[in-house]
Amino acid sequence: MTAPSSAAPAPGGVGTLDSVVLDVPNLAAEADFWKALTAGTVSKADDDWITVVTPDRWGIAFQLAPDHVAPQWPGQEHPQQAHLDLYAADLTSASARAVELGATVLREGEQWITLADPAGHPFDICLKEEAEGVTVMGATFDCPDASQLAQFWSGVVGEPVTYDADGVAMLGGPKPLLFQSVEGYNAPRWPDPAYPQQLHLDIEVSDLDAGEAAVLALGATRLPSHEEGFRVFADPAGHPFCLVR
Repeated sequence: MTAPSSAAPAPGGVGTLDSVVLDVPNLAAEADFWKALTAGTVSKADDDWITVVTPDRWGIAFQLAPDHVAPQWPGQEHPQQAHLDLYAADLTSASARAVELGATVLREGEQWITLADPAGHPFDICLKEEAEGVTVMGATFDCPDASQLAQFWSGVVGEPVTYDADGVAMLGGPKPLLFQSVEGYNAPRWPDPAYPQQLHLDIEVSDLDAGEAAVLALGATRLPSHEEGFRVFADPAGHPFCLVR
């Protein structure tokens, strides 16, 4: 991805990306898989939540969803909605290791291999010759309009759009976010179990009231939530995300 973007740099952002959170039916199995694949460590664990932090400082969290409906990639009846992209210097060995840990190969290519983790979440292992181990490249979101969604998230996390062409857009920074336009995109309708979310982002803010005002001004929609310490929203493509304090 080398095409320049004409978008202006983001003006500071609302908060910082804390974690990518996956809904899973089995906390221990999912956390063990991602911990082993990325050589991560557990930073938080309770009855319905486990967070794994990777050596490259990505937080990958897992929240218990006993009635989780797994995505069926690449269709849109039960869509993936979003996925993690990983780097590895050797696709064959990295893929074999993932399968050994419980993944399933979905599609093989010369530059990347698409797999599903034990809960059915698709992810890509992409070739990067200088990668040391398996590292996180970024999180990619399906959407009807990649350019529009990239602008929204640029305002949220304060990172500039560094690529925007051919239905793909990307934010720079230490934790890149990517967006791909998908035909027939089927959005989640959280908390409706018939249209479940598959994963969401937690965005850390210092002030929930100010953060809420800012993301609403950018185009987010407030979703029902009654817990202290976080608030739930949907981005313009319907992906839920949380502001956390």
